[in-house]
Amino acid sequence: MKIKNNLLTWLILTAIVMLVFPWLTYTFIKGDTGMAVCFVLFFVIDPLFSIICGVFAGREPKKLWVCPLMTGILFILGCWMSFEMGEGAFVVYGIGYCAIGAATMGISVLFSKLLRR
Repeated sequence: MKIKNNLLTWLILTAIVMLVFPWLTYTFIKGDTGMAVCFVLFFVIDPLFSIICGVFAGREPKKLWVCPLMTGILFILGCWMSFEMGEGAFVVYGIGYCAIGAATMGISVLFSKLLRR
């Protein structure tokens, strides 16, 4: 199945990864195992998703520019709903994921322009 570069598809995927995954972790995995899963989520899955989202957004930046921004915003909302409302560390991570996605989108745009020449 080929993933289309449309906004709705990416917003749904982003909502699943950034809203549902933290909720599933908090709800179903307890104790030290839950903390380990949170580390994997925050330091592996979420940054990789931000990179992938940025690469695909870079293919159609006029249409998908909002995807890296939504990645950070939905991460913050997902963590606040699942863990602790108003925690500042989640804002820092959300800004970081947004920056990763935006940088990757910019790099993807540059490479696509270079490859077209």
